[in-house]
Amino acid sequence: MERIYLDHAATTPVRPEVVEAMTRYMKGDYGNASSSHAWGRAARVALEEARERVAAVLGAKRSEILFTTGGTESNNLAVMGWFRRARIDMPGTIPTVCCSAIEHKSVIGPVEAAGREGAHVAFLPVDTTGVVDVESLDRVPAAGPALVSVHWGNNEIGTLQPVADLAERVQARGGTFHTDAVQAFGHVEVRVDRVPCDMLTMSGHKFGGPIGVGILFVRSGVKIEPLLHGGGQESGLRPGTSNVAGAVGFATAVDLAARERETVAARLEALRGELEAMVSSRVPDVTIPGSAAARLPHVTNFIIPGADREMLLMALDFEGVAASGGSACQSGAVEPSHVIAALGYDLAGAATLRLSLGRTTTAEEVHAAAERICRVIENIRAAAH
Repeated sequence: MERIYLDHAATTPVRPEVVEAMTRYMKGDYGNASSSHAWGRAARVALEEARERVAAVLGAKRSEILFTTGGTESNNLAVMGWFRRARIDMPGTIPTVCCSAIEHKSVIGPVEAAGREGAHVAFLPVDTTGVVDVESLDRVPAAGPALVSVHWGNNEIGTLQPVADLAERVQARGGTFHTDAVQAFGHVEVRVDRVPCDMLTMSGHKFGGPIGVGILFVRSGVKIEPLLHGGGQESGLRPGTSNVAGAVGFATAVDLAARERETVAARLEALRGELEAMVSSRVPDVTIPGSAAARLPHVTNFIIPGADREMLLMALDFEGVAASGGSACQSGAVEPSHVIAALGYDLAGAATLRLSLGRTTTAEEVHAAAERICRVIENIRAAAH
């Protein structure tokens, strides 16, 4: 039985071009980019060239790109780094840290941590389609400095957020705006010269790059405190020996994803439509949360009454279909998805199933997966009765 991978929102296969680009800096050119000898200088050149390539795709300056270990570190550095710097620069004030109710846990976690350290914390509500209420920003009290973090596209239901409008509204009030673009990059246009965000997060393994490499874009003039100490790498904001091979691989994946984005996104959106139609026609009582809003082209989510999530996922794995019940970072959790709950759905007696397509997904795989998914749902329901 052919195995079908429909969990690209969790991670994607590393592209062969990326492996090839990285191999040079894992074998021959292995110098430390902070060393002054020839090996170190060569590594430094490669690191800065990678930074320049990423900046060019995003419409940023090279100095505004910080390499990190991925989305979680970048989000923590953006939120907690901003909060701690705000306390230093404006002593005696209470900074406000705000995010949407459906953010990834790597944003919600540091927002809550900032609250424990004295920040005023607020969560922006979303409507029933999963889109943030822009007007709700006006109801967030902010006597001191304020940071608002809203992701570009949701990792569980795919809804796109009005990040340009949010950024402009936050900045008009003197605040700082951060967006988590981990799921968005490679599927929609992501450029910081067209969307005026102050900080932006990306993670390489979501678009064919290596696991363990990401970036945080920090616009010139925005000040944050490092979370780690002991070195001057990454403008002193992210100390530690530079992952040159990872940076080169990340930049290679960025170039490829940007070049192919429009073609791949259109194909995946069409395949997702076929998948949703096939499942909905055979299991008519399923709900697709967020489907009434603009969405990322590769993510869909089904609410399936009369099914247990863990049983569903195990049965699908047995049938050779890789899927998830929500965020991969929450895969061990038994509580309902905070994203689906924020939309107002009652998940009592229902399972959630996230399916996410990728560049390598074929129409044949989608059709075969839809057949297996429907059969598994029917069998679980029959067994329950």
